Amino acid sequence: MKKICFVIMGYGKKTDIYSGKTYDLDKTYLNIIKPAVEKAGLECIRGDEIQESGLIDRNMYALLIQADLVIADITTFNPNAIYELGVRHAARPYSTIILKEKHDTIPFDLSHIKIFQYEHMGDDIGATEAQRCVKELKLLIESIINKSETDSPFFQFISSIKPYSLPEDEYSAIIKELANKEKHIFAIVEQASKEMKSDNFIEAKKLWEKALQKADNEPYFIQQLALATYKSKKPSEQTALQDALRIIEGLDPSNTNDPETLGITGAIYKRLWLLTNDIENLNRAIEFYRKGFQINNDYYTGENYALCLDFKANEETNDEERIYYRIEAKKTREKIIQIIDEIFERDNYEQRNDIKWIYATYSICLLALDQDYNQFEHKFYSHLEADWEKETYEQSKQQILTLKKMED
Repeated sequence: MKKICFVIMGYGKKTDIYSGKTYDLDKTYLNIIKPAVEKAGLECIRGDEIQESGLIDRNMYALLIQADLVIADITTFNPNAIYELGVRHAARPYSTIILKEKHDTIPFDLSHIKIFQYEHMGDDIGATEAQRCVKELKLLIESIINKSETDSPFFQFISSIKPYSLPEDEYSAIIKELANKEKHIFAIVEQASKEMKSDNFIEAKKLWEKALQKADNEPYFIQQLALATYKSKKPSEQTALQDALRIIEGLDPSNTNDPETLGITGAIYKRLWLLTNDIENLNRAIEFYRKGFQINNDYYTGENYALCLDFKANEETNDEERIYYRIEAKKTREKIIQIIDEIFERDNYEQRNDIKWIYATYSICLLALDQDYNQFEHKFYSHLEADWEKETYEQSKQQILTLKKMED
């Protein structure tokens, strides 16, 4: 039987509660972990590929105990991943690798353990960094598989304990059972993401609902279901927005510090404002966008915050309040320009998967600040992949131009 590497980690976009940074952990798996494992000659299985519920089940415990290698990515300190790492360390003295995004803090109990580090570029990982990590992780895997050096702190301190083990026939039966499964959460999520990119939001919505049936407490699935719901505009745009609001309320947006949840909630209220002209919807959009921008200085959230401030200024009858909102919008865009300028100073920034939205946001900010925006608009257009992307940009551009005319 081919040697098995079991990967434990979060999936989808996750936010580190300490730094406020958001990482797309699927990119870590697809661009670093899986190719490195397969190049080293092992079968790669990720936890969500076998989970049929949000709970740790028989198959997962079996793999944690018996897999030839376990890789644990503890970026954002996903509670399940930390727990599963503890199970592995208590069950197996060797062949465990810990990964972490290098800007994340390290929990004290793990600070003395060797950790393989990588660097994210926004939501993605640059090609150069991915290539480096695949090469180095492959060599590390090969070294660990061919040795039996203790890497579990539990067995380092209490070496007399005997490791757990499963009968070989039982373990083989479990692996065969997993191999025969037709649908895993990861496969559903991959297809849902493809449908989102193809503007097929109705089909994407069905797939996110199916994923939630398997892991009903997963925030990323709830976020994506809300996103697909309001973008579907079915059965009507307003109904879709109200449905999306009910979905995202499951993550308690009024009390969360998750930028993704705050951004989606802000987007729903902004669209409700544009449809209904109900000022309370605009006020709530400003509230959620402001909080999201304050947490992690995300350029996209910041521009939406600034645009809603412009809307508010246009509705305000008090001159002092109107001036305040316009100044706050101007300051926000100046800060966004600074944030993006810092991105442009980094090596390989053009390899980021969000580069088109960086160009789009930069262009809109320059337009709003009466500066030349054409260069970055052209760069955005050169990266277009779907009709809705152009539609989103043109809508923001037209809103800025309309507000400018009203100011004059």
